[in-house]
Formats: sequence, structure tokens, C-alpha cells
Amino acid sequence: MTTRIHGLDTLRALAIALVLMYHYGVVAGGGDFGALGRVGWAGVDLFFVLSGYLIGNQLLAQRVPLATFFGRRLLRTLPNYYVVLAAYCLFPVALGGSATAPLWRFLTFTQNFGLQYGQTFTHSWSLCIEEQFYVVLPLALLLLRRAPAAWAALALAVAAAISFRVHAWADGMQPFSQEVYYSSFARFDELLPGVAIAMLKNFHRPLYERVLLHSKPLLAAGLGVACWLLARFEDESFFITAFGFTLLSMSFGLLVLAALGPMGRVRVPGAESLALWSYAIYLAHKPLFKVVSEGMGIDKHGAPGIALVMLAGVGGGWLLYRLVEQPCMRLRAAWFPLIPYGGTARTT
Repeated sequence: MTTRIHGLDTLRALAIALVLMYHYGVVAGGGDFGALGRVGWAGVDLFFVLSGYLIGNQLLAQRVPLATFFGRRLLRTLPNYYVVLAAYCLFPVALGGSATAPLWRFLTFTQNFGLQYGQTFTHSWSLCIEEQFYVVLPLALLLLRRAPAAWAALALAVAAAISFRVHAWADGMQPFSQEVYYSSFARFDELLPGVAIAMLKNFHRPLYERVLLHSKPLLAAGLGVACWLLARFEDESFFITAFGFTLLSMSFGLLVLAALGPMGRVRVPGAESLALWSYAIYLAHKPLFKVVSEGMGIDKHGAPGIALVMLAGVGGGWLLYRLVEQPCMRLRAAWFPLIPYGGTARTT
């Protein structure tokens, strides 16, 4: 039986809610959700940290064969993605942006390189970084079998991302410049705090368990640092450009640690469902926002209009989850059961 961690479900639900509020402002215009809408882009950063932990822990704790890992990842991510990509290809007038990358870029998850604001399917940039991460991380862990080497490599990777953003600043770019915001080289380090938590759990278990006992201070520190940073991102200073994304992801790492501790046992109503649907909602919501907000005959900034557009985004994601993702998850369980080296099948 699958065991869910309620705290992580809550964070996933929070992440997708932030993204929905932010993209509502992007598609409909205006600031209907106030400060939460302005900083909702950070929901993607929270997803990055969660992915880093979940994938890192799967590779380190369960040590699944690479063929099984990649098979499971492909069945998890590709079907939903290809359905939405097909919609963009079939309805280019209704859904298209100012320009569209070649199809091969979308099929190879490289469209984030050179991507510009306003182009077609821009919210797929984060999927590119995650898919690239799914390739690099397991290969890196094969080479870095010992804790000291893994920690050193992680620190060097973070330093490399910071260095890239320092050079971007020297070239006149800020954190929301498309060359920085969409770049794998500028954003991959946001997955690493999650990987660090997985390494702490699997390399230093006694320390990890002691850390989890302090859920409340971890939650307070994570929220405090995240709020402080998010209030300063619009300044686009050197400090924020060079270190902002790294520090923000570290603050979200504290939230993930808090969610893994005693506080994470609290079940928030509706969070599990939103967490389960979150990937499908992320893919489907933006084109649905565009179609519904432009086609409905009521004010898109009034409460009924906002509710209708939001319902379309969430409902479309739920439908994609039920019709595409769930059947593929059943195939995944049958074709690629999670059997660690020398172990028995696991269902989580």
C-alpha cells in the first residue's frame, strides 16, 4: 500500500496554488491575487526542491536499476506532456504565442535554451530542467558513491550555478531576464537542496533524525527567509541575481525538512488531491486559462470570472490526470515495479 507523507502533499498543493495565481495574472492581466500572485512564480522553485528530494531519495534509498528508474520516469512525465504538446500543435492559433520552437526541441526537452517570454508553451521550461536533471543525477550518483565525494560535487555544482549568474549580471542581466530565468545553467541548483536532504537522510541518518525533531523552527526559518527574499527579488540587485535563487531553494529545503518531521503528519483537507493532480494541472492550466478567459462573456477580474477560469484549469488538469496519467501509472507499476537491488518489491 502506498504511503503518503502529508507534509509533502501540502507543499505540492501550495506550489501548484502559487503557480495558478501567478499565471492567472500573466494570462488575464492585473493583480487579482495581490502579493501572492506577484510571487507565485516561486511555486516552480518549490517544485524543484521537492523533486530533488523525492528523486534523490529514490536513487539513494531504494537503489533501483537505471533501466527501471528511467522507465518509471518516462511513464510518469511523458504521456501528460505529449498530450498537452499535441494540443499546442493542433490549435496553434488559439494557443500559440509570439513564436514557437521547432518540434524537435520540445521532444528533446531543450526548448528552454533561447526561450523568450511570450512564446508558445513557455511554462514547459521547468520540465526541461527536471528532465535534464533526471538524466544527470543518477549518472552522477553512480560515480559518486561515497558521501564526501557527493557532498563536494554538490557544493561545486551550486558554486557553478552562482558563477553563471554572476557572469550574467556582468553582462547586464537580472534574475528575471529570460536568459537567466529559463536557463538550465542558472536554475539547476534549485534541485540540489532537495538532493542534499536525501543525502543527509541516507548518508547521515542519526543527524537527519535529530534535525527532523525541530520541525517548528525549521518551518519558521524557512518561511521567514523565503518571505524576506521574495520581497527583494523585484530589486534585481547583484545579491539577488547571484544568490537569490540558491537561497530561496535552501529556504524551501527547510520547509521540506519541516514537512518530513512531526509537523508533516498533519493532513490538510484537499492537499492530497491537489498534490496528486499537480503535474497534470501544471501542464494543462495555462492553455485552458487562455481559452476560457478570452472566450467567456463575463469580467475576468470579477469573482465569478476568476472562479470559472480557475475551475477550468484545475478541472482540465484533473481530467488529464484521470484519463492519461492514472492509466500510465498502472502500466508503470506493471512494467517497471520498484524492486531495489537484492530486495523485494516496494509500492511507494
